[in-house]
Amino acid sequence: MKCPVCAYPESKVIDSRPVDDGNSIRRRRECLACSKRFTTFEMLEALQIMVVKKNGSKELFDRTKLMTGILKATRKRPVEAEQIVNEIEAELQNALRQEVSSVEIGEMVLEKLKVMDQVAYVRFASVYREFSDVDTFLEVLKDLKRTNRRKKKD
Repeated sequence: MKCPVCAYPESKVIDSRPVDDGNSIRRRRECLACSKRFTTFEMLEALQIMVVKKNGSKELFDRTKLMTGILKATRKRPVEAEQIVNEIEAELQNALRQEVSSVEIGEMVLEKLKVMDQVAYVRFASVYREFSDVDTFLEVLKDLKRTNRRKKKD
């Protein structure tokens, strides 16, 4: 780290402590040339994730857009939308992929909602999977019923 006073490129770390809920580190440093002290902040560089949409176009991952869709599905339901968005974003960052399809993200949301709240799951699925008729809707409900029966048997 270059000293802001004399521009010497070497310094030693005197003190380090996490800040911002552990997402960054504050370091107190001392220049090895002029002995002046200064503070630096280090944070993990987030990977820029591109979302490949159904029509083939690409856009940067937007957690706000994901949050909006989940909030619509979970409205007046006992589901923490912020938690779902955080989990999905963390999974995408940890996968270290630069591109992910919108279909994959939608399926990730559906998996989480299916476990957390079946009403929110059906709401999200109806928009995400673009239900065109009542039969498609009923098929999803039948699938949920089968899943519930299997869980009760186990």
